[in-house]
Amino acid sequence: MTASDFPASPAPGVRLLSTPPLALLLDVDGPVASPVTRDVQPGIIADMVALASAGIPVIFNTGRSDAFIREQVMEPMIAAGMPAGTVIHAICEKGAVWFSYTAAGAGPVHVDQELAVPKAYGDDVRRLVAEDYSAHMFFDETKRAMVSVEQHIEVPSAEYLAEQALFDTDAMDLMARHGLGVVRLDHHAPNSDDAVDYRVDPTIISTDIESVRLGKDLGASRAVEMLAARGITPLAWRTMGDSRTDYAMADWLHHNDHPVKHIDVRPADGVPVKPYDVLTAADLGLGSNVIHDDAGAAFLRKWREAVGS
Repeated sequence: MTASDFPASPAPGVRLLSTPPLALLLDVDGPVASPVTRDVQPGIIADMVALASAGIPVIFNTGRSDAFIREQVMEPMIAAGMPAGTVIHAICEKGAVWFSYTAAGAGPVHVDQELAVPKAYGDDVRRLVAEDYSAHMFFDETKRAMVSVEQHIEVPSAEYLAEQALFDTDAMDLMARHGLGVVRLDHHAPNSDDAVDYRVDPTIISTDIESVRLGKDLGASRAVEMLAARGITPLAWRTMGDSRTDYAMADWLHHNDHPVKHIDVRPADGVPVKPYDVLTAADLGLGSNVIHDDAGAAFLRKWREAVGS
């Protein structure tokens, strides 16, 4: 990827802040944070600070909580010297929670309570994990709208995934006992009104239990709104993720007439045919073994080089 991957610069006299050549909409687990260690490479932090400082909007669109973003992304970016006046947006819990931060720290956290899982159900999941699954996973106490459990870092992936399948079944059974309709992959279990309002969504390191209205497409919509509120209209977008569900970011942007390319940092899952360009580490001349945050780091560095920051 070279500077030709970027749209032409704005016409003379147009403020770069209002019409940046590019905006970045980034999933966090995988392309930014390591799915193994959960932390972020210093080089990724430095490149994101440089891009944001150059006027490129950097927006996170993640299932993670605002607490995770503050600890693993915001605090390292501030420590790396993020200039005053630089604003980073974070859309968390797949669109249910959002906030912005500057070098001074985080602003107010907004929560769409209409998209929250009922508290009584979350309490039962917490007990389920404590009684039956605590050796392999933990209940994420930082979530405000979703209910999530996550693999202990020291647990081998194969062991966790086997236990995850059992947990997901129990979580769906709990939904039925609460009278809630739920779907997991191709398994639909409607409630008594034949409605499905919640989703059990397994990833390689966690299970999220969430409103079916949540998703990376909702996050993309919020991202556009957050920039528009500051008078910013990017000329193009780059979305980046490590799963098939992350394509929903680019799908929404393309459907709403925003030029976009999507970067898949774990293409072994299969790259679907899309009406927009999909890039992988191979487009940078890298091998198929370069995935997750290593691939994310390579793209961020190329973008930094292209804007000359």
